[in-house]
Amino acid sequence: MAAVTSIMRAQQILLSSLDALLRPYELTFARYEALVLLSFSRSGYLPMRVIGERLMVHPTSVTNIISRLSAQGLVELRPNPADGRGKLASITPAGRSVMEKATKDLMAAEFGLGEYSAAELAEMFSLLRGLRVAAGDFAAPDPADAAPATDTAAP
Repeated sequence: MAAVTSIMRAQQILLSSLDALLRPYELTFARYEALVLLSFSRSGYLPMRVIGERLMVHPTSVTNIISRLSAQGLVELRPNPADGRGKLASITPAGRSVMEKATKDLMAAEFGLGEYSAAELAEMFSLLRGLRVAAGDFAAPDPADAAPATDTAAP
């Protein structure tokens, strides 16, 4: 119970800190994550369903996040030709600009974890990796790989 409580409280503290850093851009961390995800889209567009899967959020939350970003002119929506009911979302040039500026601010603040050394951050990542792999957040490394795997999923 103590470990879970600590993890949940740390998440709340970090989220509050990151949201405060993103407030000048009229973003929350959830909306920032969506912009980052869309910025890496190979096709330029992602179906709403895929956004939800990758961000691991409920479809209603995805709709809310993307609707707000669209109202800000940071995301564009269009019908999904492969799914008559679905929509595709893409980041706009304004969205990319805001995301890049926000990323610089978050990096300058070391994403709220500046008081930890590189070794401590690596240990944190390592300790939480099994939980994330079990949840399907990202794949476990292939034991045949000699080099250590890196996390390419959203933190």
